[in-house]
Amino acid sequence: MPIDVHAHYVPPRVVEELERAGDRYGISVVMHEPTCRKCLRFEHGLQIRPFFEKLQEPATQRIDAMHRLGLTHQVLSAWADIFAYALPPEKCDAWHHLLNDTMAEFCATHPRQFSWLASVPLPHAAHAARELERSVRTMGAVGAVVATHIEGMNLGDAPLDEFWATAQALDVPVFLHPAQPAPLPRTARYSLNTVAQYTFDSTLCIGSLIGSGVLDRFPGLRLIASHGGGTVPFLIGRFDIMHERAERKSQANVAVHAPSAYLRRFWYDTILHHPKPLQYLADMVQTDRLVIGTDDGFPPHDADPMGMLRRAEFSAADILTIAEHNPRALFRLAHAGEPPTHA
Repeated sequence: MPIDVHAHYVPPRVVEELERAGDRYGISVVMHEPTCRKCLRFEHGLQIRPFFEKLQEPATQRIDAMHRLGLTHQVLSAWADIFAYALPPEKCDAWHHLLNDTMAEFCATHPRQFSWLASVPLPHAAHAARELERSVRTMGAVGAVVATHIEGMNLGDAPLDEFWATAQALDVPVFLHPAQPAPLPRTARYSLNTVAQYTFDSTLCIGSLIGSGVLDRFPGLRLIASHGGGTVPFLIGRFDIMHERAERKSQANVAVHAPSAYLRRFWYDTILHHPKPLQYLADMVQTDRLVIGTDDGFPPHDADPMGMLRRAEFSAADILTIAEHNPRALFRLAHAGEPPTHA
């Protein structure tokens, strides 16, 4: 019963509500030229690309596609590019409240196929903590999803301890997903925004969480790194050598241990699109820290996640561990075809 932990969805009711009362959230629904498709414009000036059709497809269509991939369940996240942390606090609260309410409604219609992760109104740690509590305790969220930066600020540099403490106390994982809704000049072409900037964003986030001591302050915090951890597993030697040789005070590095000691504090999804890097990742962190991720909803999705595990030459036992045992334990999901039991 393979489970996909990295899949995206935005319920159509979100757009319907914004068309009806967008001023409440500081968000307008506009037509994107030249595609004539709907997209969102935020009052702080950001306009995102149009919604991909698969990001809002009917549930039956998504379930059929999952079955063709050999998947039985998806843990859904909203689209990190629309988290809009720059909105004023009251509007940011209302926006994430809407995202979570609609995601809960959608997943409740197909509980055997879908669970969901709550998004939260960062950078306001207290507000984020209360929204996570509401989503988990009363609405069935199995964890949280956050963008890997807050308007350019690394998560490790933001005052988020109340949020991290709440996630730890609730014992739910936090999925770290990169965001770069407006490509930088150097990444605007050749798909470099998707290929390089997103994975680099994850690398910066993870490095900041280690160096700032978040993992030391919250030893029970469970974090999931998207896209195989970005480049962190491949740069870990460089992380370690600079932890050893750089002047730590000037770098604000308060990590108790070398960065490599924290690698197994994270779980990593498998969406690397090549068996050799996936083999390397498993060698570095072991298969009990891997979970299937497809990035469903977006063009770089993995069209054969189970086949990738086989091409990476994992044993049948390892494939079962990665595809089912790890995500069930991580998200406290039920067994034997029963609906998920939410935290």
